[in-house]
Amino acid sequence: MKGKLIVIEGLDGSGKSTQLERLPGLLAQRGIASKTISFPDYDDPSSTLVRMYLGGEFGGTVDAVNAYAASIFYAADRYASYKRHWGDYYEAGGLVLAGRYVSSNAVHQAAKLPREEWEGYLSWLYDLEYNKTAIPKPDLVLFLDMPPEVSQQLLAGRYAGDESKKDLHERDRVYQQHCREAALFAAAYSGWQVIPCAKEGRPLPPEEISGVLAEKIQAVL
Repeated sequence: MKGKLIVIEGLDGSGKSTQLERLPGLLAQRGIASKTISFPDYDDPSSTLVRMYLGGEFGGTVDAVNAYAASIFYAADRYASYKRHWGDYYEAGGLVLAGRYVSSNAVHQAAKLPREEWEGYLSWLYDLEYNKTAIPKPDLVLFLDMPPEVSQQLLAGRYAGDESKKDLHERDRVYQQHCREAALFAAAYSGWQVIPCAKEGRPLPPEEISGVLAEKIQAVL
């Protein structure tokens, strides 16, 4: 009996890591055990091409690597992670909480393409990852909708104002806005649930967001 795969998705600085830290304990209080994973898996050699790309080794702009090539870098990392680190747990019926997944390609790589190509790209992407490499489809994708102007404030706090610590994606504010537009398109196309994470230009309290996410997760179990 296969388990459940729940994805926590969002733009850079949207609070994914915070929620991934909070949710297992919150779910455990409700008697629900889970395993967390996060992508890219920076501690594993499978993320080498991703790290090279984000570090600017293939060019210093987000467009230096086209959407399809970059998608394959991330897809390979996910495949390796599934086969080596969480596939057995999932296949045995476990609940897996993923910080980012195939949905990250849908957000960050589609944003490089003209809007009229987004649907074709998503069709190609889902065929590549769910059919060709055959990693599991998520049962639920929860998109943390943090407006880029708010997430940039949070990123500034994370890096103590040091812009040099941001990766290729995080540094490009125009690209981040494109990513949000692509994310909302992908959410409608793919049936993701969009979770508002800011109000009047300020982030909502993490515990408030966690409560909403826990309810959404419990509803699909």
